[in-house]
Amino acid sequence: MTPLPDVLATIDTWPVPAAAAAVVVRGRGTVAEHGPVDRAFALASVTKPLTAYATLLAAEEGALSLDDPAGPAGSTLRHLLAHASGLPLEGTVPLAAPGVRRIYSNSGFEVVADVVSGAVGMPFADYLGEGVLAPLGMRTAALRGSAARAGWGSVRDLAAFVGELLEPRVLHVSSSEELARVQYPELRGLVPGFGRQDPNPWGLGVEVRGAKSPHWTGPSQSPATFGHFGQSGTFVWVDRAAGVGCVCLTDRAFDTWAAEVWPPFNDAVLGAAVADLRVV
Repeated sequence: MTPLPDVLATIDTWPVPAAAAAVVVRGRGTVAEHGPVDRAFALASVTKPLTAYATLLAAEEGALSLDDPAGPAGSTLRHLLAHASGLPLEGTVPLAAPGVRRIYSNSGFEVVADVVSGAVGMPFADYLGEGVLAPLGMRTAALRGSAARAGWGSVRDLAAFVGELLEPRVLHVSSSEELARVQYPELRGLVPGFGRQDPNPWGLGVEVRGAKSPHWTGPSQSPATFGHFGQSGTFVWVDRAAGVGCVCLTDRAFDTWAAEVWPPFNDAVLGAAVADLRVV
């Protein structure tokens, strides 16, 4: 078995100007990292799990409910966070009724941020910063625009978030578990870059691996593995069954290069991390 530090070092062979990665293990924190881990990268859609986490925090605080109406007629915050509202990628005209199709939507997350902002009485970026980023010590992380895709942060920032997903302290355990629970499990739809999936399971702001093929996570990973990837060449995933999570940030846009290198890399990361756990 290739040692975990050597697995992470393979990102140096990727066709990208810069890449950094880290692996987090439940109960041990960050166990390996590689590359410019303190550099802030554009997160693109890896912003969405952060937005969802702040929304769940607002729900815990009683400012709103996930089942409050939001977006198109018949839609709720839950629909929006699960890409089940019917809204398109961009725009406000629905392509389907709520709960009928899994339609990936940036616009839906922007609606979510507006609703949360109104409920808590402050700009969404400030609420995210004060409620999630600061408590986790995500020092270089910030939202610089759209709550769907304009987050910035470093590998060390996102590793802190992965640690939270493995061992929640900002949210109650039940809320963190709800994040990764499949919502509207029968829905089918597209995974951007990986084609039509039937079914196409999603949680709240995170994609759930399920039995999807092809996929950007590794084929050996648990069906319950969840996370997100971004158009800027970024991804984060958590396998709670194994107690392992990984974050990788690059500065080259997602394309065929990523679809080729990410699955075997993620398989190798999980295998090496689990092997290390057996030794400890």
